Amino acid sequence: MHAVHKLHHYRMSLSTTTYKSRGQRVIRCDLCRLAKPHCICPYSPKSTSNAGFLLLMYDTEVLKPSNTGKLIADVVPDTFAFLWSRTKENKEMLAILNDEKWQPYVVFPQQYAQPEREVFCNEMAVPSGKRPLFIMLDGCWREAKKMFRKSPYLNKFPIAAFDPHLIDEAANTSRYQIRVAEENYQFATAEVAARMLAMAEEPVNAKLLDQWFDMFSFQYQKSVCQKNRGNPKALEDYLDFTEQKGIKLKATP
Repeated sequence: MHAVHKLHHYRMSLSTTTYKSRGQRVIRCDLCRLAKPHCICPYSPKSTSNAGFLLLMYDTEVLKPSNTGKLIADVVPDTFAFLWSRTKENKEMLAILNDEKWQPYVVFPQQYAQPEREVFCNEMAVPSGKRPLFIMLDGCWREAKKMFRKSPYLNKFPIAAFDPHLIDEAANTSRYQIRVAEENYQFATAEVAARMLAMAEEPVNAKLLDQWFDMFSFQYQKSVCQKNRGNPKALEDYLDFTEQKGIKLKATP
């Protein structure tokens, strides 16, 4: 189990009632949280990365089967996950943020940065001897903005952002069909993480996460009562890419 799986189990242990949401009657895999007939766990990649991710998750976000933060942890081994709290200090999380091997970046739209704050957009510079650690504020847009405003311990870190219009036409809109975004320019957590990996000069991992996300989205929609708008070739595309790049899967020795 990776960090998001463990956080999910921990958050479940705190619940006094069953978390109720759309699709609550679906019998799900404990790890990928997809309906068991559509489980993607055997296809999980055995990948490596120089980058790290720290997911700050808003209360019940980790309980939602549709959450895509777990997909980041599937691809990037050094992924950490914590529940966000406005009032309680998490010493384990602060120790990671202050570890000399990491250069943390808060991933958030650049228009929310104060004038004096350093911002990297679409490209970045990582200090010599350090590894990039991308801090993802994982929740709905309203929750993410609240975490950004009310987490003073993050203020000292630069912001990493991207302008999709400066990347390519296909990157202008989200491919996330499971939830409806509040704004057209908003992306799923895993989609944003893929762009951060591209900024960190890890194009193979960026593409891997994008394709893993597409497969999750298509498989998820198989168990809901609506038209599946995902990519029907997602599994085929993913398997072709991993074979081409020599990436082993959990189901292979």
